[in-house]
Amino acid sequence: MRIYYIRVNQEDYRKLISGQNSSLSASLLRSFLGAAAGGYSAIIRLRNFLYSKKWLKTHLANAIVFSVGNITAGGTGKTPLVIWLCNKITQNYGCAILTRGYKAQNYGDEPAILADSCPDAKVIVNPDRVAAAAEAVNRFGAKVLIMDDGFQHRRLGRDLDIITIDSTSPFGYDKMLPAGLLREPIAALKRAGAAVITRCDQTEEAELSQIEKKLQSINPDMIIARAIHAPVCAKSIDSRQIRLEELRGKKVFAFCGIGNPEAFLNTIKRLGAELVGSKTYNDHHNYTANDIAQISQQAERLKTDLILTTEKDRTKIILNSQQMPLAYLAVELKFIAGEDKITRLIEDTLAGKIPGN
Repeated sequence: MRIYYIRVNQEDYRKLISGQNSSLSASLLRSFLGAAAGGYSAIIRLRNFLYSKKWLKTHLANAIVFSVGNITAGGTGKTPLVIWLCNKITQNYGCAILTRGYKAQNYGDEPAILADSCPDAKVIVNPDRVAAAAEAVNRFGAKVLIMDDGFQHRRLGRDLDIITIDSTSPFGYDKMLPAGLLREPIAALKRAGAAVITRCDQTEEAELSQIEKKLQSINPDMIIARAIHAPVCAKSIDSRQIRLEELRGKKVFAFCGIGNPEAFLNTIKRLGAELVGSKTYNDHHNYTANDIAQISQQAERLKTDLILTTEKDRTKIILNSQQMPLAYLAVELKFIAGEDKITRLIEDTLAGKIPGN
């Protein structure tokens, strides 16, 4: 059987499902996507029902398992949270990160970032999380496993699910894929022990309060925290550190291939740089030499001082960009509320459950 794929521009797709594109053809397409979403929703609901009844088997690892995931497609800030969680745990325990990678990439963007940021942890790339867990425990002696993007991967049991909610697009336009961005019905949040609302510095307080109220109405027992992706510095391709203060007033051309490009561009503006141009690609974009040449040409035409991208994109372009005035923006997760509650929940999950202790 031959399968055909239709490649859709990410920005156009968001305009379509959000209703920003109000043309007649867009309205007709939204109706079609709504019908497709109904079928997808039925499949996901059935799957979740079968797991809840234990008719689909959940495999338990001989280790504590934390899952970091989300309920929507696109970038919600999972990777910075995985890094924060891993570095907190590896202070006392042997830790491994389980990640599926992306498509055919064996060691793509997120795994490379995780390996660089968590040098004391083993990063195991395998779409089969059960097999990855067994390797982490049996081969490397890991006592704690962190499953990256694991909320929907229910074959592997977990002790705690932590969800990231992007405050700029929290509930995927309240529609299931492909009519919206929801991977599951929002009622699935009842499975989560904690939620971290990310990019809170890009959302008004009233909206943040509404997000928290909605989460609490779905799962009153859920621990809720707020966080931002705090820029630390920019780093040039030759690892030279550029202080954030040095970006102020600079003419910057930015590009990225991430789930939420607007959040990245807004961050650059808030740092005081002059964003003279930008180019966005679909999430997990694989850069070609032609892409890099076009970026360089656009930046040169606009007389930019610096070309800026994300750390995730940097992992895929370094070999093609040695001659560019290129840097990436290094960010880290910074809690602005609820960190103590999240930490306590993690400690309670670990207490008395480490095999062999």
